Amino acid sequence: MRVDIKKYRGSRTCGGGSHKKRRGAGSRGGRGKAGSHKSKFVKFLLEGYQKGKHGFKRPPEVIKEKNTINLSELEELVSSESYEGDVLYVDTISLGFDKVLGKGKITRPMKVVAKEFSSKAIEKIKEAGGEAVIE
Repeated sequence: MRVDIKKYRGSRTCGGGSHKKRRGAGSRGGRGKAGSHKSKFVKFLLEGYQKGKHGFKRPPEVIKEKNTINLSELEELVSSESYEGDVLYVDTISLGFDKVLGKGKITRPMKVVAKEFSSKAIEKIKEAGGEAVIE
């Protein structure tokens, strides 16, 4: 009999500690994501793992980037020559902008023409004595 085998004679686990730890992947409930809906459900639930497909991706033809401008930039950009009476006329469409946003202040009354406005932008334009025209 070999010496390395002889020293384990009479022991129950032959140097492997507890039997359960010598069972490979069975000791940890499977490999990888196995058991995500059975033995390891709570672990995967807390980590936020979702099995299979979820969510959706918008098609590229639906996505359109909007070119926006803030009110503070608008007042700096416009020349003081384009007046309609005592109100400054601004056509953002001809300047290449799609939407007017409400960041900043405007000091003089303006008639602003755009495709879209934010609610704050409309509010601030009217407070200054101007008019927001959607085209």
